[in-house]
Amino acid sequence: MTLAAPPRLGAATRVAVLSVHTCPLAALGGKETGGMNVYVREVSRALGRLGLAVDVFTRSQDPGIPEVVPLGPRARVVHVPAGPARPIARAAVAAHLPEFASGVEAFRAREGVRYDLVHSHYWLSGLAGLDLRRRWDVPLVHMFHTLGAIKNAVAGDSGDTEPAERLAAEVRIAAAADRIVASNLVERAGLVWHVQADPARVAVIPCGVDVELFRPRPAAPARARLGVDAEHVLLFVGRLTPIKGLETLLRALAVLRSDGLASARLRLLVVGGTKGEPGDSADLRRLARDLGVASWVDFRGPQPQDALPDYYAAADLCLMPSRYESFGMVALEAMASGVPVIASRAGGLTVTVQDGVTGRLVPEGDVAALALAVKGLLADDASRQALGARSVGWARRFTWPAVGRSIAELYAELLPAASGVAAGASRCQFQL
Repeated sequence: MTLAAPPRLGAATRVAVLSVHTCPLAALGGKETGGMNVYVREVSRALGRLGLAVDVFTRSQDPGIPEVVPLGPRARVVHVPAGPARPIARAAVAAHLPEFASGVEAFRAREGVRYDLVHSHYWLSGLAGLDLRRRWDVPLVHMFHTLGAIKNAVAGDSGDTEPAERLAAEVRIAAAADRIVASNLVERAGLVWHVQADPARVAVIPCGVDVELFRPRPAAPARARLGVDAEHVLLFVGRLTPIKGLETLLRALAVLRSDGLASARLRLLVVGGTKGEPGDSADLRRLARDLGVASWVDFRGPQPQDALPDYYAAADLCLMPSRYESFGMVALEAMASGVPVIASRAGGLTVTVQDGVTGRLVPEGDVAALALAVKGLLADDASRQALGARSVGWARRFTWPAVGRSIAELYAELLPAASGVAAGASRCQFQL
């Protein structure tokens, strides 16, 4: 992939990034933390390295954390008081959005700065972004990350559904945002279909991966550091919510156990959950016991980003049995680490994972197909290693500096007066 020259946005260009409900500095795998946290953090750092001034505003959830925390060169996180200074349910955050927007404006006034553009993430931030767009008369760029309508369509009877308030808000944001970022063509099509987004205002820019942090490493030392003694190691990284499909994976393990692998020294490492709150995994632990696979499953809780390389290095396979993913950043991290991915044929995973090239795609929710794919690759070292080797080259096409450059070029289209790039200039395009 060839990168265009950096957009010549002025050194004084300031961007207000909104991540209301979750802080980009939080450990991954908790109730409200995941790929979006990584995306906001890494894109903001990349934009800062390009010379833009980036402030990431998030709701304060801990009075002991400083108001302003450096994120990287010219980038920082600002914790804004809005509602109780503790974690609250995502649905409850909406009531505090006016206070949040006012807090952002108060910070701006106190700092004596002007923001040239607002970039919001997720529907809650999008609503705050509409407020600030009106107050400041600046462009709004938005990224949904997930859509409530799609989540509801795949939720089934799990009860993991999104409220009507979210569905209406997403339509409103899609209609008003100056640009919408989609991570792939599948997500772009979903935006057009479900929230009536104008295709001309949707830019396709994929997520990225830190190829210095996530790279092939030897398995034995990683397993030793993690205290894992097993012949086969499987890995699941994600929130412990129904949409991530861990129940499907546990049922697939039960099939493997009854299909000749009962005596295998196999371990599934589950990275996710809420530290200190076992209730998040209680139902899944109970299911594992009922299925007779509890001895294979090791719930590790949420982990900081810099701990994840050992988990990927230790794994023979990374499993993503999700019902829905807009992109699947875990898949990209695993592939950059040389680990093949077995994923559901769902959402953005259909393009992030190349079936038969970097991993395997199986029908979403198909326990038997997932078990068969896992068994096949565990038994075929040559195929597994070939998939892993090809995965590294594929993942290295999606670096955060390249993603940041494309985002900055998108900004330049909206800020021609602050840039040497003409409005409408073509942006760096990734091919998925």
